[in-house]
Amino acid sequence: MRKFSLIGLLILVQGFLYAQSTLSVEYIMRDPNWIGYFPSDIRWSDDSQTIYFDYNPEGNPSDSLYQIQLNKLTEYSKVDWREERAMRRNQAAYNKDKSKRLFLMPNDRIYLESFPSGEQKEILNWHARVSNPTFMADENLIYFVSEQNIYTFHLQTGALERVTNISTGNKPGRPEKRDSNSDKSKPFLEEENLKLLEVVRQREEKRNQSQAYREGTQLEPEEEFTFYTEGKNPSNLQLSPDGKFSTFTFYKTANNKNTKVPNYVDASGYTEDLNARPKVGTNPTTSEIGIYNLERDTVYFINTSSLPGLTDLPDYVKDYPDKEWPQKDRDLALFGPVFSPDGSKAIVQARSLDNKDRWITLVDLETGELTTLDRQRDEAWIAGPGIGWTFSGGTLGWLPDNKHIYFQSEESGYSHLYLYDIEKQTKKALTKGEFEVFDPFLSKDGTYWYLTTSEVDPGERHFYRMPVHGGKMEKLTDMTGNNQVTLSPDEKFLAILHSYSNSPAELYLQENKVGAKPSKLTDGQSEEFKFYNWRDPEIIRFTARDGAKVPARIYEPEPSKKNGAAVIFVHGAGYLQNVHKWWSSYFREYMFHNLLADLGYTVLDIDYRASAGYGRDWRTGIYRHMGGKDLSDQVDGAKHLVEAYGIDSERIGIYGGSYGGFITLMALFTEPEVFKSGAALRSVTDWAHYNHGYTSNILNTPEEDPIAYRRSSPIYFAEGLKGNLLMAHGMLDVNVHFQDVVRLSQRLIELEKDNWEMAIYPVEDHGFVEPSSWTDEYKRILKLFNSTLLNE
Repeated sequence: MRKFSLIGLLILVQGFLYAQSTLSVEYIMRDPNWIGYFPSDIRWSDDSQTIYFDYNPEGNPSDSLYQIQLNKLTEYSKVDWREERAMRRNQAAYNKDKSKRLFLMPNDRIYLESFPSGEQKEILNWHARVSNPTFMADENLIYFVSEQNIYTFHLQTGALERVTNISTGNKPGRPEKRDSNSDKSKPFLEEENLKLLEVVRQREEKRNQSQAYREGTQLEPEEEFTFYTEGKNPSNLQLSPDGKFSTFTFYKTANNKNTKVPNYVDASGYTEDLNARPKVGTNPTTSEIGIYNLERDTVYFINTSSLPGLTDLPDYVKDYPDKEWPQKDRDLALFGPVFSPDGSKAIVQARSLDNKDRWITLVDLETGELTTLDRQRDEAWIAGPGIGWTFSGGTLGWLPDNKHIYFQSEESGYSHLYLYDIEKQTKKALTKGEFEVFDPFLSKDGTYWYLTTSEVDPGERHFYRMPVHGGKMEKLTDMTGNNQVTLSPDEKFLAILHSYSNSPAELYLQENKVGAKPSKLTDGQSEEFKFYNWRDPEIIRFTARDGAKVPARIYEPEPSKKNGAAVIFVHGAGYLQNVHKWWSSYFREYMFHNLLADLGYTVLDIDYRASAGYGRDWRTGIYRHMGGKDLSDQVDGAKHLVEAYGIDSERIGIYGGSYGGFITLMALFTEPEVFKSGAALRSVTDWAHYNHGYTSNILNTPEEDPIAYRRSSPIYFAEGLKGNLLMAHGMLDVNVHFQDVVRLSQRLIELEKDNWEMAIYPVEDHGFVEPSSWTDEYKRILKLFNSTLLNE
């Protein structure tokens, strides 16, 4: 029989209870350069023979521009700064077939470049700031914007013309006419001179009589038309491709009070205030679009009063029966116009600032009246891939035939690509199914769409080609994970930035053909990073209490190391996806989860309700109740860990940053029997103190919908804290202000809670930068879980 010494037995027991890892917090939270160097921002040369990308194989303070030539695929080289500067094309604009390109050079010079020769020539050296050089439908003509007016330039003749006359001043009154017979007193010297010198007096009288005759018999000269904006600054000036109309936008920015974030560690030695955003409920920016009719010399504004449902109230008003809700036209944000290629038509997108409606409309350029082509209404809020935001049109444009417009919509529950026939007034879905479409664009000849979708799996992205009017989608990429494609200008090759769950992004080259094999061009992982066997987390789906199948990543320890404890990670941003098969933006957390699994923990990373990638219903699952389904998904995940993975229900922790920090607070305050401890990092504690653009989508405004804010804000539930809480926050956070945790800390003090602590980081903003801060924060998180979740 084999005998063991007492010390040896103790070592074995300790090894079983406290598993070890070759990783440590200090090791993984170093400067990320230790992982390796990886390409980004992929682009092509104009002749499609060279791929350019940002890279840093030399470990410099920042990335530099590198290149790989197609005839030397095994070599990459750094681009000389002089060559890089010569490649810059500021505000570049192409003609229809992309055989010519306009761009700006320093000192307000407009250049014209021809392809394939690459010949460049300066066509105009202007005296003032220039922007937006653009080809017109007649490609011998271009226009540009300068000093808040539009000018045209003829490439063949050199003829230059200012086509608008806009002044930001006030319209002046007519000048007072001089009356020669008026009895106004004359200056002393003039009066004395006329008395003394008879000839001078006679000449003055004759001159006055002649002037009076001319003024009495001649027609007044016609004044040049000028549009006076009376102090408003026109933005987004553009000229229709046929040269008949100019349009511009007036933005009305509300004078909202900004928040001050004190900087206690400024280099000056003084406390300096950082200007930060205003809070939710502030007055948003509105807009109106003007049409300058160049043939009629007149200006009028787009009339939005005909939009269907413009006065509709949101459904949530039913929760406030005692409040009076007057019917009125809702405030709007306008985007456009987007002109057809020939300039004969234009579309405008209108979005209601209560986030409930988006209208895509045809504008009558002669009158400014709108005809609605598509209305998307969402009682939660309008969003999703390709839908755009407030003053962004998202995916929105014209086909070359001047008859069809394209856009994306969540009408089916998933964001898909649509065509609308202007003449037949019919809409057609080009893509269908329980997946989403990303970044569609037209081929150079206008006969195909190129687009990325999640059709294979919500956790994968692939690149497709499809006929312009719809049909079979041809899948062009095959590598599992994320395939970010940059198409070569000649459309013969795909430059693919590909990553997988446990492998950062690398650059690949592939022919633009179905079934073509990609060639790997870069390999930037360090030997240190390769040494560790990084986990490929399994993607699972567990059943939530409402029957939904919730996706999650699970990191399991080796059976011999399993300690019965679990940690649930909550990603930030709300509308973000982290359960996927590509390298995560949460790469530090990914490495930390590997460390936790080495130590025996089971880690669950959930794409809870409101996460991106799963369609409209998933996206809006938190409407008017953050901390509702998004939190119950964490609770149901904990239940699944107990039932399916043998986790001790008394030893489950939770952590996350930003939105994940908010969920962690709600978990510990409202589900204290489920979560024994949690780390809330840079967390929102009261949604009434967050920004308007994000929060008003989900909770409306605190003035109009206080119910939503009170049931969604952790500070109202702090009395429920029973477990152990760590709060960590950067003091320079201009996104989720340090004020959030200060207010919550005071609330916990008044409630006489003593099982919490706070770590502050004086030099950090919302996203930490310093490795020392990351290390300190995650050492505290690990200490929290080790001390509260492991059996003593």
